[in-house]
Amino acid sequence: MNAPNPANGDGYFLYHSIGMYPGKAEDMTAALAAFSSSWGTFDDSQWTQALGRRQQFIDRWSSLIGAPRGTLTTAENVTTALYSLIGSLPAHHLAGRKLLVAADCFPSLHFLLAGLAPRLGFTLETVPLRSGEHWVRDEDMIAAWTEEVGLALITFVTSTASHRCDLELLVAHGRRMGSLVGVDITQGAGLLPFRVDAPAVDFTVSTTLKWLCGTPGAGIIHVAEPLLKQCRPELRGWFSQENIFSWDLDAFAYAADARRFDHGTPSVLACAGSLPALEWHAAQDQAAMLAHNRALGAEIIARADELGLSLASPRDERRRGGSIMLRLPDSANTAEIVDRLRADAVHADCRGRILRLSPGMITTRAGVDRLFARLGGLLGR
Repeated sequence: MNAPNPANGDGYFLYHSIGMYPGKAEDMTAALAAFSSSWGTFDDSQWTQALGRRQQFIDRWSSLIGAPRGTLTTAENVTTALYSLIGSLPAHHLAGRKLLVAADCFPSLHFLLAGLAPRLGFTLETVPLRSGEHWVRDEDMIAAWTEEVGLALITFVTSTASHRCDLELLVAHGRRMGSLVGVDITQGAGLLPFRVDAPAVDFTVSTTLKWLCGTPGAGIIHVAEPLLKQCRPELRGWFSQENIFSWDLDAFAYAADARRFDHGTPSVLACAGSLPALEWHAAQDQAAMLAHNRALGAEIIARADELGLSLASPRDERRRGGSIMLRLPDSANTAEIVDRLRADAVHADCRGRILRLSPGMITTRAGVDRLFARLGGLLGR
């Protein structure tokens, strides 16, 4: 078995949570030190520099997903981004209609929508998983997606099974139903190709964690035209205005672009901390990054098959994100397994009986070997 080397990260399988790249700590340290230096200097340049970094963050994200200028802004996280969007819509999109979501969406978003439904007058329709299955099938989403659906929130890649939906199929159906279509791309952004216009969606929410290797608090919301101009976010503040320095209490007017989804003073620090990761990512060969993930993913599946472990992710990589989920036996002590793997510098996690493995750019075949050598011993196989 390969000797563990905690320093090189070759056994790091947590890209579904926090992404890593070579030199990340040093890059973040330098970026945050520069921010601190600027913010602590006795002059009047702090806001110019801070908001400049935030705009660079917005520009990187806009380029990444092909969002036209002025259609994307920052959010603290995906939940607040979705809240801003839902609370901004003209009433006819939701009142007396259904909002469709799959049961394997990120739970935080379901918590939010369930709470908003009574106040905004929509019915939250949650498409269930079939008995014994690990993800909601696209055909079941389509079967539930009728003309009563005013808005559908699609999960691009699920966090529980790494199921990648057929986005083109779902969006095309949504257009036939006359629904607004939004997509949460959090678990795929930075690894799988995604553009807001291919297929064209009405809004997009995400974070800079995961495959993009950024920090907490660095979320985004994109809203396409013509919906953008119709939105009147109830979560609003001085940064929502065209002129943020307008103090006339009776003359509030939304900014013409995505800045209307801003509200109070923005969280610049998360943008500054994440900008090095976005710049590193933009300089990489994106096809090579995906090929590396796919090669290690195929090895993980083959080794899991040898151990007789059940796959809780799609076997077909075209229908899979970057993670591989394995169902551990009922007899397995999942907390002990995670602890023992950590002792060998192999970092993964479990959700219930599901072991989540997400190999990224620093993960290597040696790390996969070490993972399965230890896992096989722990399971007695």
